Amino acid sequence: MPVNSDNLRAAAQTADARDGRLEASRPPVEKNENWKPKIVAFCCNWCSYAGADLAGSSRLAYPADVKIIRIPCSCRLNPLFILRAFQRGADGVILCGCHPGDCHYSTGNYYARRRMTLLFSMLNYLGIDSRRTRVEWVSAAEGAKFATTMNDFAKTITELGENVKLGDLRCKEN
Repeated sequence: MPVNSDNLRAAAQTADARDGRLEASRPPVEKNENWKPKIVAFCCNWCSYAGADLAGSSRLAYPADVKIIRIPCSCRLNPLFILRAFQRGADGVILCGCHPGDCHYSTGNYYARRRMTLLFSMLNYLGIDSRRTRVEWVSAAEGAKFATTMNDFAKTITELGENVKLGDLRCKEN
């Protein structure tokens, strides 16, 4: 939709009276019966990825829709990667790292925790529900915790439904 004074006037008329934010008019969201959440999990190479491996080798069930991306350390996750995941169609993003104090690189997870705190406030500003992003500390010996965490997160995202907040920015399949 081109930006002109008529469109701005129409948007101003549909402003949300509670907080004064402008809400772009979107078509109603259709409920898709076959919809499954797209979840991206960024996992630390040394602990969480090994925990995912342990969950798999122990045959513990967690959703196949969770796409795991191995990163060297939780502190190496650029917050823009999470924003890009949402832009590309992710319904939920989770960061899994070593427990604080157990990082292979000494203080990496402390940096990650600080960055994620700032990112949560940015996501709130963008209007993305904070329940769509999560940080968990999972060690290499906690395969059961990894599976439980992924099942709980997938259940939460399924209850929230499809992420349509960044729907206009997503890359559409033709």
